[in-house]
Amino acid sequence: MPIPEDVTGDEIDKDVRQELQSLPKGLAEDVAKNLVMVARLIDEDPEGAYGYSKVALRLASRVAAVREAAGFAAYANQKYAEALAEFRAARRMTGTVELWPVMADCERGLGRPEKALDMAGAPEVQKLDKAGQVEMRLVAAGARRDMDQLDAAIVTLQSPELASNSVQPWTARLRYAYADALLAAGREGEAREWFAKAVEADRDGSTDASDRLAELDGVEFVDAFDGSDEDDDIEAGADVDIAEKDKEQDQDRDDRD
Repeated sequence: MPIPEDVTGDEIDKDVRQELQSLPKGLAEDVAKNLVMVARLIDEDPEGAYGYSKVALRLASRVAAVREAAGFAAYANQKYAEALAEFRAARRMTGTVELWPVMADCERGLGRPEKALDMAGAPEVQKLDKAGQVEMRLVAAGARRDMDQLDAAIVTLQSPELASNSVQPWTARLRYAYADALLAAGREGEAREWFAKAVEADRDGSTDASDRLAELDGVEFVDAFDGSDEDDDIEAGADVDIAEKDKEQDQDRDDRD
């Protein structure tokens, strides 16, 4: 796959660059460039990111960072079985547990929420940092919802992190998930309160909390570029013109008679 000229491979994290040092220099540069493309495209063009990840995987399948990138690219394309296999491979290579929450979410994607809940209660969770533990809580709550256990999902999200007034990178998503679970359970008033709190914490627009809040408040958005109304007016005007012409023709016939 083509690599843009502005991509040098130096954009990757130093930890990944260090992993690639085990490869010949030219190969390491090629792998690095493909990993940069995966990171660049994964949000806006997940299919493109997946393509670059397969190239990197073909070049250096024994590098943990490559397996991890391939896992996230597959995950972004909802290829959960493939993603889980890559994450497991990366974990075997590194021995770390940081991929545990996304591995559990892959189990959800494969229709196995019970397995995700088992992973949420595993000893590995205690080894996660705070962000990882919050992520695991979100996955566990999602698994509860998959099983139609709405009240349990709500309780799962109730935590010191949710109650804290400090804003962390995970705060908006945690508050959003809690609001969404409340709304699903029919607790609209509480849901509105927590969507509003999610908006306050969502500094980078990672959720659509503001849109959800507007929906609850009955606000309707009108697309300023939608030409349908204008088209309707034109069609209505055309109908009037035709009606007037028909009327004139009928009057002419009456006069002749």
